[in-house]
Amino acid sequence: MNATVRVELDERSYDVRIGTGLLAESGEWISPLLTRSRVWIVTEENVGPLHLSSLKEGLARQDIQSDTLVLPAGERSKSWSELGRTVEWLLEQKVERRDVVIALGGGVIGDLVGFAAAILRRGIRFVQVPTSLLAQVDSSVGGKTGINSPFGKNLIGAFHQPSLVLADIEVLTSLPERDFLAGYGEVVKYGLLGDADFFEWLEIKGPDIARGDVSLRAEAVRRSVQMKADIVARDEHEFGDRALLNLGHTFCHALEAATGFSDRLLHGEGVAIGCALAFELSSRLGLCAQEDPSRVRAHLKSMGMKTDLSDIPGDLPDADGLLTLMAQDKKVLNGQLRFVLAKAIGTTFVSSDVPPEVILSVLNDALAARRV
Repeated sequence: MNATVRVELDERSYDVRIGTGLLAESGEWISPLLTRSRVWIVTEENVGPLHLSSLKEGLARQDIQSDTLVLPAGERSKSWSELGRTVEWLLEQKVERRDVVIALGGGVIGDLVGFAAAILRRGIRFVQVPTSLLAQVDSSVGGKTGINSPFGKNLIGAFHQPSLVLADIEVLTSLPERDFLAGYGEVVKYGLLGDADFFEWLEIKGPDIARGDVSLRAEAVRRSVQMKADIVARDEHEFGDRALLNLGHTFCHALEAATGFSDRLLHGEGVAIGCALAFELSSRLGLCAQEDPSRVRAHLKSMGMKTDLSDIPGDLPDADGLLTLMAQDKKVLNGQLRFVLAKAIGTTFVSSDVPPEVILSVLNDALAARRV
């Protein structure tokens, strides 16, 4: 059941280990990276009580000592204040350039700790131990690190690759259903952007994945990670193919900003809605069949996921306001929005040639559905 995906980046290459029992074996996998038998763990207040002791016990089996910083849970921890707190703690602990810091948590902790590792002493090593489905299939792999700004999502950050990723499938059993399904939004994204057969497999296996089938969960994570690893190996810094991984994210990041990066909308929920909107936009541009957006929404709805703006509680800006938030996206190039558009399920491309009036029509119709 255990598998290894190699992210090939020359001297920065690393393994993503996927399977069960990896927290208990953490010392075995991390010890070859160490120059001294000590590590520093950064986690958050929800994850810590669930998984910190298992990780520390796994490290202790290889006589690896560990110290821990526990941060607040939630997207708002991706901030200057918590970044500063993390860096100052690591300096206080006298962490050296050849030491290893472990990020134990979901995407927020992984992004924050990775950014702290990137800037501390001009770069120290870190290990990702992702505890959410979203982090296992996406944010823990590829070296994108960063924090949010009031101006938008992930606008402050750096590329800094981990030295190892340990994706323990067993920790996913502790996720609330909403968090698991939010992560599933990123899994679906991989099928939509580049593997129609994977999407069809998810249409069949998705309900069993949600119900907890460990082998199917491991396979879904492996296939997602393999696709991302292949893309990152070709385009580490997002000058080409890697931009395809942003399918749905231009819409998603605007919606996250509109909801204050709060639990009104989890990132993976925004990705799911964003993918549905991206296929709707593609259909209106005459790029894909009209049936494709319906098929995307049908699968998301069958999984009990958010699919439309009407699924987001509370007020949202109007279409012009959402378009303004999109303009703050880090993918804007020469003042033009860049969208990942679809020719079909599994076939996508990046374009800056999208008429604003078509974007506004999609948003206006989606907002109108909220009022029905």
